[in-house]
Amino acid sequence: MSPHELVVRADRALTPEGERPVAVVVDQGRITDVLPDAHASVTALNELRLAADEVLLPGLVDSHVHVNEPGRTEWEGFASATRAAALGGVTTIVDMPLNSVPPTTTAAALKVKQAAAAGKLAVDVGFWGGAVPENTGPDGTGDLADLWAEGVFGFKAFLSPSGVDEFGHLDPARLTAAAVAIRAFDGRLIVHAEDPTVLDSAPAASGRDYADFLASRPDEAEHAAISLVIETARRTGVRAHILHLSSASALPLIARAKAEGVPLTVESCPHYLTLAAEEIPAGDTSYKCCPPIRDAANRDLLWRALRDGLIDCVVSDHSPSTPDLKDLDTGDFGTAWGGVAGLQVGLSAMWTEAARRGVPLAEVVRWMSAGPARVAGLEGRGALSVGHQADLAVFAPEEPFRVFAGDLAHRNPVSAYDGAELKGRVRRTLLRGAEVTAGSVEGRMIARDRA
Repeated sequence: MSPHELVVRADRALTPEGERPVAVVVDQGRITDVLPDAHASVTALNELRLAADEVLLPGLVDSHVHVNEPGRTEWEGFASATRAAALGGVTTIVDMPLNSVPPTTTAAALKVKQAAAAGKLAVDVGFWGGAVPENTGPDGTGDLADLWAEGVFGFKAFLSPSGVDEFGHLDPARLTAAAVAIRAFDGRLIVHAEDPTVLDSAPAASGRDYADFLASRPDEAEHAAISLVIETARRTGVRAHILHLSSASALPLIARAKAEGVPLTVESCPHYLTLAAEEIPAGDTSYKCCPPIRDAANRDLLWRALRDGLIDCVVSDHSPSTPDLKDLDTGDFGTAWGGVAGLQVGLSAMWTEAARRGVPLAEVVRWMSAGPARVAGLEGRGALSVGHQADLAVFAPEEPFRVFAGDLAHRNPVSAYDGAELKGRVRRTLLRGAEVTAGSVEGRMIARDRA
C-alpha cells in the first residue's frame, strides 16, 4: 500500500465531535481520514507533529474582506490581504464587491478583478457580487443573473451611502427588486443595514470625541434597516444575511424572524465583540467603522446572542485604507474613512476575550470557520472532517503577544488593535496540506458550487 502524502498528529484538535487527539491523514489536498489517536499507525511521506502547547484547528473562513484591488490597491491588495489572512489562520476569504474600481457589479467587472488577483494569492479567494441601482432595475437585473452564473457567492447591497460614489445604495423599492431577482435563482442577498433617514436625522459627527461619532450612527439606524430586510425576506422568500451586526437592539427582531422561519442569517465582527466605546481614545480614528463600535453592555448582549446561536458567524469586515484617509493627524471622526483593519488578528482578539469570559476555544473556532462557510455556501471547508479540503491552522492558545500595526502583513500600518496585549498565536497555516510560507502563491480563485 502506498504511503499517504501527509499525516498531522495532534494531542489536541478541534473536530465536529469535540476536542480530541487525532492523526489527520491528507491525500491530494483533502482530508482522507481523521483517526482518534495522535499516535495511530499510519505511514506518510511527510509528518507534522504538533507541540504540547498547540491545538490543531480547521482553517478559518472569512466571508467579509475588502481587498480593494484593482483601483484602490494602495489601500490593500490580494497579495497583502491573503498573506495577512494566512498569518491569522484564515485559509479562505470572500472578497467584497466595493472599494475596487470597477466594483463587482457586472460579469465583466468580475473578470477584471479575477485578472488582478491572478498569481498573487496565498489563500483561496471567492467573490461577492454587488446589487446597486444600475443592476436592480428593469434594464439591469440581467447583470445579477450573469454574475450568479459566473459563480459569485451572493450579492451585497447598502441601504445607506456606501462611502464610495461608484457603489450606490438601494432604496426600499430597489431592495425589493433585487430580492425578487435574486430569489428567482435562489441566490443570497447580504445587506449593510443602516437606515439613511435615521442617519440623516441624527446629529452630524465632527471632531475628536468618539461619543459624538457614536451618536451620529444610532442603534435606531440598524434597527429600522434590519426590520426592512426581514420584511423583504419574508415577502419575497430571498435568503437574506445581515452584515456586521453591531447593535444588540435588533436582536429581538432577529429572534422573532428566525422563529417564524424567515430565511435569515446574521454575522458580527471581532471589533464589536472585543472593543467598547468607553475605551476608545479621543481622536483615535483607527477605531472608526460603520456601524460603530458600541458600549460594553451592548457587547455583552452580542456575546449572549452568539452563544445562543442567534448570530451565525464572526468575520472580520477587514476594511483598510491608507493612513491619510483615516485623518490620524486631526483625529476627526467625522471626516475619517470608516473601517477596521483586523484580518490577521481576528482569531487572537476573539480568543482573548472569549477566554476572559470562560467561553471555550471550540466555540470561537466554530463561529469563525464552519459558521461563515455555511453562510457563504462554501462546501467542504471549515471543519476537520473526512472529504474536506485539508486547510489547517496550528494555534498556540496560551502564547501572549503584543500587536504592533507596523508588523502586520496588511498593506498599511493602521489597526484598532495596535498595542493590544492578546493571547493565542497562529504558528502555522496549511492550505490543501501544504504550509503557507512568506512567498506562497498557491491560493486559488474559487466559485460557488454550481452543482
